[in-house]
Amino acid sequence: MKRNALGRGLGALLNDSESVSSPTEVVTVVNNINEIPVGSIETNPFQPRTVFDEDALNELADSIKVQGIIQPITVRRLNEQTYQLISGERRFQASKRAGLTTIPAYIRTADDQQMLEMALIENIQRENLNALEIAMSYQRLISECSLKQEELGDRVGKNRSTVTNYLRLLKLPPDIQAGLRDNRISMGHARALISIERVDDQLAVYKKVLEGELSVRKTEELVRQLENSKVKAPKDVVVSPLSKEIQQLQSKLTTHFGTKIVIKSDENTKGEIKIPFVSGEDLNRILEILNF
Repeated sequence: MKRNALGRGLGALLNDSESVSSPTEVVTVVNNINEIPVGSIETNPFQPRTVFDEDALNELADSIKVQGIIQPITVRRLNEQTYQLISGERRFQASKRAGLTTIPAYIRTADDQQMLEMALIENIQRENLNALEIAMSYQRLISECSLKQEELGDRVGKNRSTVTNYLRLLKLPPDIQAGLRDNRISMGHARALISIERVDDQLAVYKKVLEGELSVRKTEELVRQLENSKVKAPKDVVVSPLSKEIQQLQSKLTTHFGTKIVIKSDENTKGEIKIPFVSGEDLNRILEILNF
């Protein structure tokens, strides 16, 4: 059996209630779809998307003028003459631009928490949210609807690792989150930046990504270069001040190899000798000295 991608989320929450008619004839009921005056509908305060593409809204409005509303919006009744939008805000806003006075709608019964969950899940499933908006919607479902990550995954049809990857985006500094929100970088870029420990380094790499218009692969390479440049002393070697004899040996080796030799040693005279080289030719020169 195929798994229901919405789990017990939107499908259950939007379970059809009985058709509701208004005692004051504000609503006309036709085949369980209600024609509601546009002016009697309030926008959804739980709407996770705050910015809509103006060109896309105008295109939808033009389509509505010709074709009408193909898919009804969903509302809940606040009182006899006032309704609140649950889902379909783009259709609602475009309908107003198209000059419609009424709009087809399903009326549902929902409390505030159900309103929030329905709005969030409906947007995640149907709207073209950017990665940051999805991450913020996931976080709201967890914090405001008391969902665990596993339950959230069931609601939106995603596995836990996918949910976790989105939530990690919220740990990025504000500048990078803004770049993700404004589509200056993709989620792939953001995931590469998350792996950098220090915020200053994250911002430095982010700046290079924007300046060079780097691809995700180039960004990942840049992050690897940053990590490789930070060479740490082995955890089992406690570096101690060099004795006079070791300092003299280090100086002799530097002269012998013609490059800066670094000796690290602990109290038990255990350690390492590093012989750096700057090119392939320099490496061959050192190998010749070592008789390799």
